[in-house]
Amino acid sequence: MIPVVPLDRSREAALRALVDGKAKPLGALGRIEDLAVRLALISGREDPSFDKALLLVFAGDHGLNQAGVSAYPSAVTTAMVATLLAGRASANAFARVVGAEVRVVDAGVAADLAPHPALVDAKVRRGTRNAASQPALTPDEVQSALARGAAVARRAVEAEGFDILAVGEMGIGNSASAALILHRLAPAPLADCIGLGAGHDAEGLARKHAVLAQAAARSDASDPPGVLAEFGGLEIIAMAGAILGAAAARTPVLVDGFIASTAALAAIRLEPAAADYCIFAHRSAEKGHALVLEAAGAEPLVDLSMRLGEGTGALLALPMVRAAAALLSEVASLDDVLAGRL
Repeated sequence: MIPVVPLDRSREAALRALVDGKAKPLGALGRIEDLAVRLALISGREDPSFDKALLLVFAGDHGLNQAGVSAYPSAVTTAMVATLLAGRASANAFARVVGAEVRVVDAGVAADLAPHPALVDAKVRRGTRNAASQPALTPDEVQSALARGAAVARRAVEAEGFDILAVGEMGIGNSASAALILHRLAPAPLADCIGLGAGHDAEGLARKHAVLAQAAARSDASDPPGVLAEFGGLEIIAMAGAILGAAAARTPVLVDGFIASTAALAAIRLEPAAADYCIFAHRSAEKGHALVLEAAGAEPLVDLSMRLGEGTGALLALPMVRAAAALLSEVASLDDVLAGRL
């Protein structure tokens, strides 16, 4: 497993006093003040900076899609990866606005992708097996996906100097796998974990429920590695690995919506200290996301009724992280204001 050092909270009281002493009424900036303290604890600095940001969009396909758990065919994964690499997806537009770089990580797309400067090859296999009838992955494939995801994150931080990562995903059928993972790792009733995903009519949603009930009945796995092997998917597992890798490198991770939060929950179940480094960006409109947040003990920064994925919600939270850091580094103390030391 990837070791993560918990935050040293011995400095928390002093950092809270630093924030309280800024030129503002006590507590007037609400949860931004809490975020500022947490960022200082993560970075080990009283003047942290998060100017160099990277969004990692993890991509993979799902054997479950053969059973009709999505309203879209798996070929859409490859098409949307091409759209991301062309810079024309919603995530690209948002990234340009907030000043973040975007890379796509191929963890298990069921196609051979042409090399591209923004594409990271971390493919374990071409899609998962159909979890409705057999384990989606072998234990070795799970460990490979975790390790590859961690390596991508650590390389970005340690070799390229990124000081904050955001994680998102692209994978047709991945809300089905995420629902099964949440069902076991929360744990929570399966029906409460299943939502519309990319969009279903009533008939499609009923089919999704039936297929996932069949998959869940096939295995009683409850330990994190076993659950990940039974239900996949590769982009979710690699994303969990990236969260662990970033946490091991003492770097904050902005977590997107339902799928990314399920990956974060898996990372936390594998290594509880990873929770210290996860900043949950938003509350998704996807059914089940509230359960993920509750299981992870997380309160997201905003609720915008979004459910797109791709890391879009994580990107929109990036300016709030930078603002919280600026509270520490740029705002005068009340003492300096009153003494005229500006």
